[in-house]
Amino acid sequence: MTIIRGDSRLIWIPVYGDEMKIIGLTGGFGSSKSTVAKLLAELGAVVIDADKVGHEVLRPGTEAWRAVVGAFGQAIISTDGTIDRRKLGKIVFRSPDARARLNQIMHPRIYERVKALIEEYERVGAGIVVIEAPLLLEAGWKSMVDEVWVTSAPQATVISRLKEQKGTPESESLARIHAQLSDEERISQADVVIYTDCTLDELKDRVVELWGELRSRI
Repeated sequence: MTIIRGDSRLIWIPVYGDEMKIIGLTGGFGSSKSTVAKLLAELGAVVIDADKVGHEVLRPGTEAWRAVVGAFGQAIISTDGTIDRRKLGKIVFRSPDARARLNQIMHPRIYERVKALIEEYERVGAGIVVIEAPLLLEAGWKSMVDEVWVTSAPQATVISRLKEQKGTPESESLARIHAQLSDEERISQADVVIYTDCTLDELKDRVVELWGELRSRI
């Protein structure tokens, strides 16, 4: 069957029966959430990337776009009319008030879009849906999912990883890390914890193991 993902591309997905399981995948900045989400997609999960949904919601000219520009000014607009997320990030990750204002604008709109996607996947009989959302717990979306999976890595590993992969300065990484829930807070609310301070092959093995356990619970 063909269905629509969060980024509006058409894909084929497998179906594993009548019951749909929803996994909320979250974790700190640079904790390899996206890598785990990709591995789960390869195993057959449908992945809704909340960040991509946020991009869709924040397209130029949308209600959310107008609200964000009104709150943070014309300086965050790129030449193509889109929001420069790096400029916006520098503002919100250094100011709790600014971050709260952005979340008030974005979270309800992203939630409604994600909810609509889940309903669509349920109608067409998807088996396992993974919501990849960095702020799943902060946004209060726990009730939306059946299980919470958390990716975790030591702070030193995250800083090194981000510098190597994206060239992110340590000061910027620390600002983002400190702006989010601590690993301890996430883990306390997790059904599954995936430690990613390991090789890719080791991570793949762990995700395959968890996938098998998940399938057995459905």
